[in-house]
Amino acid sequence: MTAQLFTPVEVGGVTLPNRIVVSPMCQYSSVDGSAQPWHQVHYGMLSMSGAGLLCMEATHVEREGRITQGCAGLYSDENETALKPVIDWARAWMPNVKLGIQLAHAGRKASAQRPWKGGGPLTQADAPDLPWTTCSASAIPFDTKWHTPVALDAVGLKRVKQAFVDATVRSARLGFDVIELHGAHGYLLNQFLSPLSNHRGDEYGGTMEKRRRFPLEVFEACRKLWPRDKALGIRLSSVEWVAGGLTIEDTIETARQLKALGCDFIDASSGGNAAHQKITLGPGYQVPFAARIRKEVGIKTWAVGLITEPEQAEHIVAAGEADCTVHARPFLLDPRWAWNAARALGVEPPSLPLPAARASTILPFKPQPALARAAD
Repeated sequence: MTAQLFTPVEVGGVTLPNRIVVSPMCQYSSVDGSAQPWHQVHYGMLSMSGAGLLCMEATHVEREGRITQGCAGLYSDENETALKPVIDWARAWMPNVKLGIQLAHAGRKASAQRPWKGGGPLTQADAPDLPWTTCSASAIPFDTKWHTPVALDAVGLKRVKQAFVDATVRSARLGFDVIELHGAHGYLLNQFLSPLSNHRGDEYGGTMEKRRRFPLEVFEACRKLWPRDKALGIRLSSVEWVAGGLTIEDTIETARQLKALGCDFIDASSGGNAAHQKITLGPGYQVPFAARIRKEVGIKTWAVGLITEPEQAEHIVAAGEADCTVHARPFLLDPRWAWNAARALGVEPPSLPLPAARASTILPFKPQPALARAAD
């Protein structure tokens, strides 16, 4: 038998060797958006994890769109140049792994502290030239004490859309296989979609159809320039966990319209756009969102959120609830998570580069009768 988690899957024009995705995880360690030695070590390590796709952290399309001063960017030649050696190293040592990047704009949640410094809004106490001006769909702050953003006008909307397009072109030059646009967690594209943060009275606000317009325009502009033999998808907050916020029905219709524009997958997350949200946490708590979108839209979905055990991931894929499972913190704790997951499920682990492959002499592969349990 073969674990479904370790079967190939076509996503757009890309064949992933297995269904495990390393989730984009902000490292807050860039300098003016540019990768540093930490990124070489971090992504080099994760490229050897055994996952079918390594998706690099939220990479911001504008300097002012960064969540924090340490967030990654792809808004300058310097950013692109700094990221190239990271990509080249992974390609040289792990040619089978597919590489993705998440393109993002934080909108009103930009100009924030790094998480280990509290994560709240920056203030002038942090530096004389801080905080910087943020933007959003409407001039509504994320929460009390947060900066009031500037509502994007026609010039601003055109600028941001072009920034996503420019970052898409840079991503193609760098040789990424997959782009995921960040339309979740309360960042700019999510801010346009949500009635909580979009109170506009023009063609980009009011009804759900109008609130979708700008995110759909951004997606369409990127799709026109992103090669068809590569994959382009989006992470969406399926629900907002707040009364009056986005519902799963809203997101299902958004996914339908994205599919019509050439979207290859939906990464089904949730929340992040309201400080007073009440999330019901638990293992795989967002999987039902991926399952509904997959069933009702007929698009590939990725399930993310508290998927920590190999048997759990195998069940999600084998049951048809999602096409891929997406994992973040498990890979921080165990950079060989996917390799070890294959062993736990009784299938032969993915290959490792020669300097690391000697581990197999200590832990030789022994098929285990775990698959029937995982698929139950």
